[in-house]
Amino acid sequence: MVKKTRAATGGGVFGLLVAAMLALVLSWPLAAQAQDQVFVQIESNATLTTTEARARAYAQVLPDVNAFRARTGLYAIALGPYAAADAPAVLRDVLARGLVPRDSFVVDGSIYAAQVFPIAGAALAVPAPVAANPAPQAELVAPAEVIAVTEAEIAPLPEPAPIPEETLQEARRSEAQLDRPARDALQIALQWFGFYNARIDGDFGAGTRRAMSAWQQDNGFEPTGVLTTAQREALLSAYAGELAALGMETVRDARAGIEISLPLAMVRFAQYNFPFAQFDAANDSSVQVMLISQAGDRNTLFGLYEIMQTLEVVPLTGERARQGDRFLLTGQSDTLRSHTEARLVGGAVKGFTIVWPPEQDARIARILPMMQNSFQPIDGTLDPGAVPPADDQAIDLVAGLSVRAPELVRSGFYIDANGLVMTTTEAVAGQCARILIDEAYPAEIALRDEALGLAVLRPLQRLAPMAYAELATAPGQVRSDIAVAGFPFDGALGGASMGFGTLADLQGINGEQTVQRLDVATAESEAGGPVFDSAGTVLGMVLPGMAGGRALPENVTLALRADQLGDALRAAGITTRASTRNTTLNRELLARLGAEMTVTVSCWN
Repeated sequence: MVKKTRAATGGGVFGLLVAAMLALVLSWPLAAQAQDQVFVQIESNATLTTTEARARAYAQVLPDVNAFRARTGLYAIALGPYAAADAPAVLRDVLARGLVPRDSFVVDGSIYAAQVFPIAGAALAVPAPVAANPAPQAELVAPAEVIAVTEAEIAPLPEPAPIPEETLQEARRSEAQLDRPARDALQIALQWFGFYNARIDGDFGAGTRRAMSAWQQDNGFEPTGVLTTAQREALLSAYAGELAALGMETVRDARAGIEISLPLAMVRFAQYNFPFAQFDAANDSSVQVMLISQAGDRNTLFGLYEIMQTLEVVPLTGERARQGDRFLLTGQSDTLRSHTEARLVGGAVKGFTIVWPPEQDARIARILPMMQNSFQPIDGTLDPGAVPPADDQAIDLVAGLSVRAPELVRSGFYIDANGLVMTTTEAVAGQCARILIDEAYPAEIALRDEALGLAVLRPLQRLAPMAYAELATAPGQVRSDIAVAGFPFDGALGGASMGFGTLADLQGINGEQTVQRLDVATAESEAGGPVFDSAGTVLGMVLPGMAGGRALPENVTLALRADQLGDALRAAGITTRASTRNTTLNRELLARLGAEMTVTVSCWN
C-alpha cells in the first residue's frame, strides 16, 4: 500500500518524484501506450485554481503550455507534447534561458489523467482512462510486483544546485545566446515592473540597459546593466508570479461583441445588464469591470458620456474628454478610482469601465495598458433586453448601478443671456468639489455675498437660456400677488413648479431692509428660486427657511429684495437687465416663464 505522510505541493523534485511513483503504480499496464509522448514538467500544485493561474502566466512567455490533473490527484504544468528524442533539447533550452524552474524534468505523458489547461485541450493524444470513483489515495493498492513505500523510505534527493554567479563577461556571453522571444520576454517583464517604457523589440539598447540597471539596483544587485542567468530567472519568475496573481486572460464575449484581456483572478462575470456586461470583484479584490456594448450613433455615444458621469462608480474629480467618435472618463476620490473609455465603431458603441480602490493603484497601472492594448470590437452588440429577471427598477439606478446623489440641491435662476445664475449661498456652502447647473453644466462662483445670502454662478461653458430675469428696481406692492418658482423635493419632479401667494411685508423679521416677507409656503430646495410679480418682473430671490436659527412658520417665506442688489452686482462687474414689464400675465404664462428661467443648483462631493 502506498501512503503519504504529508501533502505534496510546490514544484520541488522530491514532491514530483513521489507523484511520479504513485502515477506509475496507477498506470503500470498503460505505460507503453504513451511512451512516445513526453512532456517537460515544470511545476506541480495542490489546487486547480493555482495551477490554472500559473499556467496562464507561463503561457505569456512560453509556447506549448499545458496543465493536467495527474493520476495522483495533484496538478502539473508541462510543456509539450514532444517526441522523446526532442524533449531533452527543449528542456536544456528553457533552462538556459531561465524561463522555468531549475528542477524541471522530462516525464512520460502517461502519468497525466486529464487536461485542465487550456480548456478542451488535446495534448494527451492517448488519454489515460480514469476510474469513475477512485478510492481515496491512502487506500490505493499497488500490484504485487511493486514494493510498498512511504516518503520516509525514499532517500531524499539533494536540493537543486543554485545557478552559479556569473561575472559581467560571463553574463554577456549567456545573454548573447538568448533568442528573440527570450529577449522580448525580459523587456516585457521589465516593462511590467515599471523599469522599461519603450517598444518591445528584443533590442537591448541604451533604454533596456538602463532598465536592467534600475531593476538590479532595486533588487540589491550590482547595477551593471547586464542581467546574469540567475537574475533573468528571478525577473521572469517574479513576472510569472504577478501574472498568475492577476489571472490575465483573453475574454471573447460574443454576446457583447468584445474581446479583451481581463484579470480573472480579480474579477468574475456576474451578469448582463444592458448596456453592460458586468464583472464583479473576485477574491476580495474590490475591482469591477464593465464591458460597454450597444447599437447606436454619435448621439448614443454622447448620451452615454453624460449618463456615466452620474454614476457613483465614476468619481467627479478626473479627466473628461469627448472628441469625435470617442470619449474618456477618469475619476479619483479618497475611496475610489475609475477609468472609462468608449468609441463608436461600425454602428455600435463599444468600450469598458474598470473601477478599483486606491490600494490597487499599482496593479491597475499594469493591468490597464494590457486591457487597452487587447481591446478589440468584434461582431455583435448587447441586446437591449439583456437585463436580469429581477432587475431593480428604482429611479436612482442605471443598469443596476447607483446614480450619484449630490450633497445638496437648491434652486437658482438665470440673470443674463450668457447663463449667469443667481442662487443662495446655502447652495454652495462648504467645499463643493463640483457645482452643477441643472445637473449637467459645471459652474464656478462669480460672486459670494454672505451678508446678503447671495451667490452668482458662472457656467464653465457659455449657455443660451430660454429666458432670464428682468430685475425690479423698485420695491413691490405690499399685499400684491406674487409667484415663486423652484424645485421642491430636491428636484425629483424634473421641472420647476410654481407657488402663488402675496407680498406680506417689505422688511425681514428683524426689520432688515434687504429682505421681504412673503405669504406663501416653500420647500427647502426652493431656496434660491425667483419671486415674480404679476407682470413677470423678478422681485427677489427665496432665502432658506430659517431666521435667527429658528424655523419659520409654514406659510412664511423670506426673500432677498431685487431692488437692493444693484450695488453688490455692479461691484462684482455683473450687469443685469432692469424690468420694463407692465402687462399682467396669467398663471399659465407665469408658470412657463418660471420654468424657462429656473434651474437646479447642486453641490457634489
